Amino acid sequence: MTVVRRAGAVLLAAFLCVVSAGQAQATGYRYWSFWERTGGHWTYATQGPSTARPADGDVQGFRFAVSEDSAGAARPRGTADFDAICAKTPAREGRKRIALVLDFGTAADAPSGETPPGRRTACAAVSGDGTTADALAAAAGPLRYDANALLCAIDGYPRKGCGEQVAAGKPEGKPTGNAAGKSAGSEPSHGPSVGLPVGVGVVVLLGAAAVWRARRRGRA
Repeated sequence: MTVVRRAGAVLLAAFLCVVSAGQAQATGYRYWSFWERTGGHWTYATQGPSTARPADGDVQGFRFAVSEDSAGAARPRGTADFDAICAKTPAREGRKRIALVLDFGTAADAPSGETPPGRRTACAAVSGDGTTADALAAAAGPLRYDANALLCAIDGYPRKGCGEQVAAGKPEGKPTGNAAGKSAGSEPSHGPSVGLPVGVGVVVLLGAAAVWRARRRGRA
């Protein structure tokens, strides 16, 4: 039984080491997230700005930040009242007004060497069938997209980079991937690292084998 206990202890220690390593390697993505204002609250958009077609009077928001997934994404800050944002933009037949809240994030989330502009709002007047991307281009250009239609920059910020992967808690980390904020509506890939469950599985199998062999020796 002593051998069995030792095998169990080794198994537990190895498991904790693998879990700790997986947590240390947690990653996030630096990108522009897209939000819709509903009932006085921000809701993460279910489609991208190039396909979303807001109605006259809607409020849309964008926030630049490092986030691990949509559930934990940082919401736009500041005032988000349509009447206040579009007070100086009169209604016109055949056009619709979209209130935009643009939050360029914090210095901690900024790419190396860049400083985020201050938060601001804008009222965009676009055609009746216009998309959020049309409103954004009209009120907050220049915009920058990558070859996969990923929204990379609003009003020229940031100057470079596009949805890069960074170590969680280390916004200045070296980008190693691209998986967030598709303007066509794709969600970031934010599942757990494959290495973590695979590593845990290997540890469990090895530990179970060790325990089984110890029991056989004990019966002999």
